[in-house]
Amino acid sequence: MNIEQMKSVIKEIITKTDLTPCVVGHRGVGKSAGIIQACSEIDRKYVSLRLGQMEVGDLVGIPFRDGDIMHWSRPSWWPGDDEAPTLVHCDELNRAQQEDTLQAIFQFVEPPAEGLQRSLHTHHLSRRHKVIVSINPPDGTYQVATLDRALVDRMIMLFVETDYTCWARYAVQRELSTDVRQFLAGNSALLARQGAPMELQVEPTERGWEMVSILRKNCRFSGDLEMEVYAGVIGKEAAITFMRWLADRKGRPLTAAEVLNHWTDVVAQAAEQRDDVQAATVNDLIATLQTSPLLEPDQEANLVAYIAVLPRDLRFGFVKSLLKIPEIALAIAQDKYDNVVFDAIQTISREA
Repeated sequence: MNIEQMKSVIKEIITKTDLTPCVVGHRGVGKSAGIIQACSEIDRKYVSLRLGQMEVGDLVGIPFRDGDIMHWSRPSWWPGDDEAPTLVHCDELNRAQQEDTLQAIFQFVEPPAEGLQRSLHTHHLSRRHKVIVSINPPDGTYQVATLDRALVDRMIMLFVETDYTCWARYAVQRELSTDVRQFLAGNSALLARQGAPMELQVEPTERGWEMVSILRKNCRFSGDLEMEVYAGVIGKEAAITFMRWLADRKGRPLTAAEVLNHWTDVVAQAAEQRDDVQAATVNDLIATLQTSPLLEPDQEANLVAYIAVLPRDLRFGFVKSLLKIPEIALAIAQDKYDNVVFDAIQTISREA
């Protein structure tokens, strides 16, 4: 993505989630300038931490005693709870020259757990303040540390590349030299030399899919940006597969909510699903019922109706899983459902 696209993505993530974007780009592409501009456009105070120049004490504060209790003073850069909404920019994260500095900031860039505040040692950051990171890619051309997979997994990697059209608009806005602008209009290849491909160890994880879920629920990205953003969380291959799956509405499995709440609308689709797609629906139902096992009468009847359309082998396995949920076992074991469920229960009993 280019700088303008990066700014739009940053503003969406910062204003609507607690996730941590990490802007990855070669020198001079405009990472810091773009972040500052985005910060101004969403009316946030900007604080920059040049981590290559900082030690652990600069991050966690200086220890002092209060009686027999040890405390740490609040660093001067730390925004107070009552201060204006602030964006803390952890710049040059992978240029932290001391290993303990990188380990200390690890906690700070991690998005806060649900219901908690982002923290750094004993300090807790108000939820009104947000964090963003920027780095140069670890491609061997920069004096940077390699970020481990656990740290990468906690951020949304946004890969930014030079783009003449984007720069040309910026040059006009900044009233840069007309000679320079006209020269580069005819020699755009000389704007910047691309470095090596910016690849980090971004791959699917449970945390990554949760972050994608948060993004899908709260943010809206234009065009191909959605796939690029997801690729920075779960890796390119998984992101492409996911986006193709989203586009293939016809081949998508029914959800638990559709089966339980809209059965008459989806009964035909349920009967026609391939076994592998059916298994996805079954898994979603099991997970949903394990979490919320109390059903309304209509939902109970819809569940049994779905069991009835399943192939014999898949029906046995599904009923076997349902019987492990006490509330559901009582519901489907009623006499009125014998013509659908009884055969499966008998088979399971014989196996036992």
